[in-house]
Amino acid sequence: MVLEPENLYEVDSDVPDLTGAVLLHHFDGFMDAGSAGAALVEQLLSAYENRVIARFDIDGLLDYRARRPAMTFVQDHWEDYQTPELVVRLLHDQVGTPFLLLSGPEPDFRWEAFVEAVRQLVERWGVRLTIGVHGIPMGVPHTRPLGLTAHATRPDLVSDYRPMFSRVQVPGNVSGLLELRLGESGHDAIGYAAHVPHYLVQSTYPAAALVLLEALNQSTGLVLQPGALTESSRRADEEIARQVSESDQVAEVVAALEQQYDAFTSAKEEDNLLLDPDDIPTADELGAELERFLAEQQGKTD
Repeated sequence: MVLEPENLYEVDSDVPDLTGAVLLHHFDGFMDAGSAGAALVEQLLSAYENRVIARFDIDGLLDYRARRPAMTFVQDHWEDYQTPELVVRLLHDQVGTPFLLLSGPEPDFRWEAFVEAVRQLVERWGVRLTIGVHGIPMGVPHTRPLGLTAHATRPDLVSDYRPMFSRVQVPGNVSGLLELRLGESGHDAIGYAAHVPHYLVQSTYPAAALVLLEALNQSTGLVLQPGALTESSRRADEEIARQVSESDQVAEVVAALEQQYDAFTSAKEEDNLLLDPDDIPTADELGAELERFLAEQQGKTD
């Protein structure tokens, strides 16, 4: 028997009035360069008390053989099994404003039913705005301010952000589908993608999570503190700088990325100024050697 969307989840019996609350969401499994979205979720859950108010039927949504949960074996017995969870948690920001966080593995099955189930919860709780967060790889240097790609169900929700792309086709994902379907139903939804230097996509890059956090504060009115992300970002920047300084050749690559970034930024500030792409190396060409170098350095410290 095929489960109806309303049968995909269970809601706690003691949920307060959430009218006007914001729902944040991040799903593991799709692109998240620099673990930007995952690091933000970790920060929120560690900084603010939370409790689960809705739980999805993970058995009906997850392909266990494609993403096998970890189990712990000790000597002669199984000791632990890390049960995957796809849940909605209730949190309160620095000044006590409630907000919601939907997180867990991206469903492998029944995307439309899952999205409809989330829409039902949005309407049930009177959610005013839904926001998805993650990181995407970009040909930018770590020495320049990180950018952000913003998209929404209404243009005025992201009017402060300049589009980076005119039209592009990407692999489907639940977060994007959720935003699309919510918009079709008349609900406000936003997506934020932090730009992560493409040679750092495999590492946790806290600076990207900080960019997402700032965007959330600005667009929602929530007061979310960076907490440990600030110190983690500082340490990560110091380590990257140390590794880059160990190779003059890599430093030159970073300098070339900086030049490309500055040229692009200057072009954006001029009306109808177009750059000749043949004059500037591609990000992949510039970053390939740097990516190899950082990977080698990481291997030495493991």
